[in-house]
Amino acid sequence: MTVHTLEDRVTGALVGAAVGDALGGPVEGWTPEAIEQRYGGRVSGIVGPFHGAEWRTARPIAPYHKGDGHVTDDTLMTHALIRVYERVRDHLDAYAIADHLVPDLIGTPRWIPELEAVALPLQRVFLAEKWLAARLHYGHVDPREAGAGNIVNCGAAMYMAPVGVVNAGNPAGAYAEALDVAGAHQSSYGREAAGVFAACVAAAFVPGATPSSVISTALALAKDGTRSAIAAVCETASRFGSWEEALTPLREAVTPYDTVGPDYRAPSLGARRPSRLHAIEELPIALGMLLIADGDYRDTVLGAVNYGRDCDSTATMGGALAGALSGGIPEPWSTEVSRASRLDLHAPAASLAAITREIHAKDVDRRRTHESAFATLAAT
Repeated sequence: MTVHTLEDRVTGALVGAAVGDALGGPVEGWTPEAIEQRYGGRVSGIVGPFHGAEWRTARPIAPYHKGDGHVTDDTLMTHALIRVYERVRDHLDAYAIADHLVPDLIGTPRWIPELEAVALPLQRVFLAEKWLAARLHYGHVDPREAGAGNIVNCGAAMYMAPVGVVNAGNPAGAYAEALDVAGAHQSSYGREAAGVFAACVAAAFVPGATPSSVISTALALAKDGTRSAIAAVCETASRFGSWEEALTPLREAVTPYDTVGPDYRAPSLGARRPSRLHAIEELPIALGMLLIADGDYRDTVLGAVNYGRDCDSTATMGGALAGALSGGIPEPWSTEVSRASRLDLHAPAASLAAITREIHAKDVDRRRTHESAFATLAAT
């Protein structure tokens, strides 16, 4: 049995998320059938843009260079959240998003792989993330309530892996912290998914963790439609040993809970609106692929990528979980994604691992203080 250190697992989670993101980027929004036709078979690694050399003008993707190993906004936001932890060096809340994440997005130019230029991250992120700047910087909304009114999607969940990391082995703590952090960004089942995903990452750090134990944690914590969607998808996934056979059945299993509808680029009228009955699609599918692959990184990510639809985010989540559980990230993939994206994928992981140890030491001190106070009270 391979013994994974904390640092190994943090690296697996964060590098695994970035590589999954980069593999899913070029086929985001397409169906499994369209992906197979475009690439002459299933995607099995890093591929070029869906529209080839015409990516600069082809709609609806232009002007983003999705493909060729470039990470997307999922990774940009994940690294931005890590930088917040580097400043605060403790657990985060919605105010930390207002005080640190938003200034980072709107004030510090960085290399944006999909734009092939140095730009403000705000110029790349999706409208659901631009909402953060509009509500918190310009609108001066209470950070704990700023997510209300935003489109309900995976925007908050896609970058919550760091919250799971700093709560390694404590899924309930990760769930609570992520709900607070995500309150500045999302509401309803989008916020719930952020909490559950962070909890799953924390559960993947538990010694002896398996895909089944991670999913059990998700089901124990998830509420409403999010729990129902995870249960339905994972029950279906348990009947398959190959993601290729499961692409259509998994989509059928999540359909009653997904609001977007069959045409991903033409959402239904009720799409992405608050509801206690629905769920985002990405997290249940990521967990389903993790279960089918039995935690294997390559199969978890390739299953998510070839599923299509919002597959960069699905592969980000699946990659984080599989990477934390077992590592196994193909070195050629991680090396090329780092080179193509002009990002050091290992430095943020090393930094967050050190911060995780600092935060745990603070947690232990706080717990001891509480124990002492309670012991005195109980003895009175």
